[in-house]
Amino acid sequence: MCGRTACTLAPDDVSKACSYQDKQGRQKCPKWRDGDTDKYQPSYNKSPQSNNPVLLSLKHFQKDADSSERVLAAMRWGLIPSWFNELDPSKMQYKTNNCRSDTITEKALYKAPLFKGRRCVVLADGFYEWKRQDGEKQPYYIYFPQIKSEKFSEEQDMMDWNGQRLLTMAGLFDCWEPPSGGEPLYSYTVITVDSSKTMNCIHDRMPAILDGDEAIRKWLDFGEVSTQDALKLIHPIENITYHPVSTVVNNSRNNSMECIAAVILTQKKGPALSASSKKMLEWLQNKSPKKEESRSIIQSPKLSQFGVPPKKTSAGLMQQWLKKEDGEPSPKRAKK
Repeated sequence: MCGRTACTLAPDDVSKACSYQDKQGRQKCPKWRDGDTDKYQPSYNKSPQSNNPVLLSLKHFQKDADSSERVLAAMRWGLIPSWFNELDPSKMQYKTNNCRSDTITEKALYKAPLFKGRRCVVLADGFYEWKRQDGEKQPYYIYFPQIKSEKFSEEQDMMDWNGQRLLTMAGLFDCWEPPSGGEPLYSYTVITVDSSKTMNCIHDRMPAILDGDEAIRKWLDFGEVSTQDALKLIHPIENITYHPVSTVVNNSRNNSMECIAAVILTQKKGPALSASSKKMLEWLQNKSPKKEESRSIIQSPKLSQFGVPPKKTSAGLMQQWLKKEDGEPSPKRAKK
């Protein structure tokens, strides 16, 4: 699954991070599609229906371009098929944030864009996944291992990117045109596969991640690489890393560095103890009666129910003390 990502780079930096070599061996940075830099807003907490940076072949927009040339576009997360006939795309009844690789050639939602060559690479710093443990969900941040490099200097070629390595996820996109006219809507879905050994301890599904520029080239170049060959690139990978993060990321409205900051997990703690509970715990640790006596207090009826005063044993004293702490008055001695 992939239902939340982080993408914090500015548009110009996204372009630099996606630099590649063209067929002539020249290093190039893909340009943004006209007007799309304004649609993309960097965020530590991006959810479906937000606009995110997507890499695709320039030939999808310029028919005379080579299919190996690349362009950046801001697309809506959650695929809206070209045949959708409602006026409002938010009325789409199906969840199309993710697309399972094992049914990609069967479902009409994804089959059409797949065989039309509408393949794309979804870009992100990393994505979030939630692990179920002890009846709760612990979020994790998952990303490519980062290689530390020297700081960027002015003498270096502006094409060289020494910042973070973006996560590159395989996706499909489609173009929906409103029935009443207006600007076409480009949207995408993230392809998912069974988790790798690295990821399986967190979740049983993961995005199909393209590891390396050669894999990206083959996935994007629909003019040279057939659908059948491109699908061979869709498989789990081990070259990822992760760390636990704060549950602040659970709310998609939270957008700060705290979302991706690593946290140290501790053993599950119970609710905070009151002052009287702490005193009782201390008493039990130092002067607790035998287990047999403790069980008799829990399981046996109160002696007062039979009109018999309790004996002044340590267990009886503890019982009276607990009542006192709970606000119950101590029983008065009957006058002789």
